[in-house]
Amino acid sequence: MSDELESVEDFQLRARSWLAENMPKAGSLPIRKGIDPEEQVWLDARDLQKTLFAGGFAGICFPKEYGGQGLTRPHQAAFNQESADYEMPIVLNVPSLAICSAMLLDMGSEEQKQKYIRGAISGELVLCQFLSEPSGGSDLAGLLTRAQRDGDTYIINGQKCWSTNAFAADFATCLVRTDWDAPKHRGLSMIIVPVHDPATHMQRVQMVNGTREFCEEFFTDLVVPAENLVGVENDGWTVGQRQLFFERQAVGGGSAYTSGMARARGAGHDAITPASLATRMGKNTDSAVRELVGWSHVNDVVNSQIIKRVTIGMTSGEYPAHASSMMRLTGAETNQLRNDVMFEIAGEDAVVANHNDQSVLRESGVAYLMRQAGSLGGGSTEMSRNMISERVLMMPRELAADRDVPFRDVRRGR
Repeated sequence: MSDELESVEDFQLRARSWLAENMPKAGSLPIRKGIDPEEQVWLDARDLQKTLFAGGFAGICFPKEYGGQGLTRPHQAAFNQESADYEMPIVLNVPSLAICSAMLLDMGSEEQKQKYIRGAISGELVLCQFLSEPSGGSDLAGLLTRAQRDGDTYIINGQKCWSTNAFAADFATCLVRTDWDAPKHRGLSMIIVPVHDPATHMQRVQMVNGTREFCEEFFTDLVVPAENLVGVENDGWTVGQRQLFFERQAVGGGSAYTSGMARARGAGHDAITPASLATRMGKNTDSAVRELVGWSHVNDVVNSQIIKRVTIGMTSGEYPAHASSMMRLTGAETNQLRNDVMFEIAGEDAVVANHNDQSVLRESGVAYLMRQAGSLGGGSTEMSRNMISERVLMMPRELAADRDVPFRDVRRGR
């Protein structure tokens, strides 16, 4: 059998035919009675992913030996275009595929790649991240969750928070402290842990938009096999930095491992935009509104070009991996501006609109309440600016009083 790569044109035609025969149209999935709507999204996503995998259209840019298709970014872009009118398991992109699986592809053992990457691509497993902690803020290296080696196992105690969609996941990549005598960046390890274990108590956190996608976890003597260690013990910061690279890339819109076009569930091909909202509101002839719509559109175009340019630069080696922070920063600010513009166009209707007849207007108001999420997910905007200045522009780094200090001696707030 020939190893020659299928042309993008042939692949696109094949995808078009297969999608029409096998995937449901956008908005056509039935409601599962007696199931929380947020949980239904994940049940549907697993089923859709299994269908994609069976058809040979899952993990398009992942290597074949781990369940992917071994194809290129242009192949993925062609599939995204063809699948825009169909239901797709978008929620599996982040963090399961584009962050956790991508990191394991670079840093995991062969056994971990075969189990977790193949499991995620096939729809059998969902992965999430256990990173942030309530005492750490933006200082991820200051985490307190500890893992103690006990023969062939690690025993984990501590707490994680803001774990996106952990309730729907099976396993998590968990950053823990394994050496309290080393400086904070050099005593960490990344360990894959089961999400639903009797030794882990999980609570879902309701956000301002009413969803409960964030979770917090409490570990009490959670026992995991030592073979779940990713990379080398006490070198978890290296593994974590690689994972954060993929997170910035995914959040910024430049990942090769996301599949499908992100859109509101059931919104069809054309999700609401500032321009369509202005038309719906009868404000499309208002000069001030037209200026807002134009400004938002320009930012969208510039952001898309930045994604392409930075991706090419990182691929060629012209830019360092930390340049992914540029995509992360511009993506967040572009999305925030879009929400601001739509809220401005909707005006008071974004506040008083009812849930049914004026759902688009109501969603504009809710989206405005969540506008800051884009400046926090994938690391805060301030962290992105620091990363760009220090790691891309090579400006002097900020003073860190705890650098090279054994972590057990680092002063912490009480």
